[in-house]
Amino acid sequence: MNKKLKQILSIFAAGTVAVTMGLSAFTAPVDEATIDRNRKASLSVYKYDITSAEKDGVWTTDGYQSTGVYDETGVNNILGNPDKPKVLPNGDTSYGYAVKGVEFIYKKVAEISTFSEKGTVSNLFGFEAEGTEEAMLRAIGLSFADRETEADAVVNGKQMYYFTSDTLMKAVTDSLTDDPIGVKNALETYVKNNGGTAMEETDSYGHTEATNLDLGLYLVVETKVPEYVTTTVAPFLISLPMTAVNGSNAADGGTRWIYDVTVYPKNATGSPDLEKTVRESKADTGKNQGKTDDISDGYAQTATGSAGDVMEYQIVSTLPEITSAASYLTEYIFADTLSEGLTYRKNDLLVEWYLDKACTEKITEWEETSGKYTVAYGEHTMTITMTEEGLSEINSSYGGRTMRITYAAAINSDDTVVCGDTGNPNEVVLTWKRTNIDYYDTLKDDCHVYTYAIDLTKRFADNKGDFSKVNFVIQNDTDGYFVKAELIDGVYYVTGHTADEAEATRFVPTDNGKVIVKGLEDDTYSITETATDNGYRLLKENIQVVITAEESDNICPSCLAKTLEASATVDGQSVVMVADGDSASAVVPLTVINHRKTLIPGTGEAGNWLITIGGIALASASCMIFIWSLKKKNRA
Repeated sequence: MNKKLKQILSIFAAGTVAVTMGLSAFTAPVDEATIDRNRKASLSVYKYDITSAEKDGVWTTDGYQSTGVYDETGVNNILGNPDKPKVLPNGDTSYGYAVKGVEFIYKKVAEISTFSEKGTVSNLFGFEAEGTEEAMLRAIGLSFADRETEADAVVNGKQMYYFTSDTLMKAVTDSLTDDPIGVKNALETYVKNNGGTAMEETDSYGHTEATNLDLGLYLVVETKVPEYVTTTVAPFLISLPMTAVNGSNAADGGTRWIYDVTVYPKNATGSPDLEKTVRESKADTGKNQGKTDDISDGYAQTATGSAGDVMEYQIVSTLPEITSAASYLTEYIFADTLSEGLTYRKNDLLVEWYLDKACTEKITEWEETSGKYTVAYGEHTMTITMTEEGLSEINSSYGGRTMRITYAAAINSDDTVVCGDTGNPNEVVLTWKRTNIDYYDTLKDDCHVYTYAIDLTKRFADNKGDFSKVNFVIQNDTDGYFVKAELIDGVYYVTGHTADEAEATRFVPTDNGKVIVKGLEDDTYSITETATDNGYRLLKENIQVVITAEESDNICPSCLAKTLEASATVDGQSVVMVADGDSASAVVPLTVINHRKTLIPGTGEAGNWLITIGGIALASASCMIFIWSLKKKNRA
């Protein structure tokens, strides 16, 4: 068998928008396989936001055929239009769908030789037996034992081992499929630690290039991406030069060498998302089923509750894709802030991980004692910080997965609670930092808890009654409980509820006849007068108060949800709710009047006495007339 090694380059198919650049086998007549060894090569890279382009309907990845050459009409005019500048999430300006600020590092890893037999040559890739490239081969699951042993050769005094394109291509594909993060990290580390050369970061047009390159086989890795890029490109091998590949911009595939190669590797873009919602606990008659594992069970951006109630919160964040150390999260922190009117219930926080954004397929959960995060409380703040251990697990296993944090807080039974349409906002700020990014990114979301008040004014018709002898009880007809409250500085603050009327709070008016009750949710209430001053009539009927909270036309600037606006009726008649401080529609005003009891004879009112006396005189006159008529009849 006639074997002949020649120092020529092989062909690699440049997968333009594919994550991994594929290798292709190449065979050609010897005279057509000869390249110009006196030439230099170049590598040009264009980075576009393929995620946004596909979302906008201007690009379909599956419909594009890579060619290895600059494709002005098929790619650049569509994705990199210089007439369409846009502001990126980091504040920079790019054009079209260009991604600015991406860094690639390249390293020549092999010489390309040919295996010649009977006038036909096949390309082989030669690795120096004593070189560092063996570490690269190990990263993709190969060793020198996998080489083409019949092609072993000594070149310029160095032992060279050769691999076919099929062997390399399969190893790269299989290894990245089996362990995408591990393999990417290993290859990135290899290039950076073994003399790799960094290209300039992509410019506003998404472009960077390396020129005046020696011919050979190159390993290219992506080592830096802007914060809104969620995935890094898989490391790829590319030969310089490469043969043309048939496609929209190259119809002469396999018939000529390309020394200036252009590739279009794609990134997926995006950022973590964040949503904070709240619900009233089922134990406090919340309008939900109490399912803690269902993010849709009663949770919303707005909720109403009574003072003393426990409100259940959830923070849901889907992480960006994490595909290599270039996009690792180095910090991931939730800073939660409650309004003064609420207090954290400590030591019940839980972190859960789900496969999906809807949180239906749980992966695992982290308790506070897991060591994966820390929780620090301030007066009205709670900070949840992922530890080094937690970040390590996140980066290796939870890229693109959804984190759910649940905790609880109670509505205070004091004047710190805001009643009315202003509500009690509860904000969370997510701060994160990624590898090779020198600044922090943040997201913010909030939810709102609403509560209301009743201002009952008690009057006696004659302004003489004793308010201290008056009692009311308040029943929540919607949820079937009686209200319990505590009197502080002339105001009743709701503290809880009871099913037993005997345990219900007796609301007694102050010296000026006021019964102010703060901390009521939107429901239907019955106010019953159970005692009054001696000589006065109790109210014959309960007073029905209905508080209704509905979505308004106002939009919360943080959560972009509609805020609530309250209205009320008293005994079926609409009343204008009044403000409490700066918060509108906070208080339901109503007045009740006690009248004197009706007595026989007399009610204590002068008019009634006159009526009674007149009636007696009339009855006496009637009797006298009757007696006179009888006497007259007898005489007759």
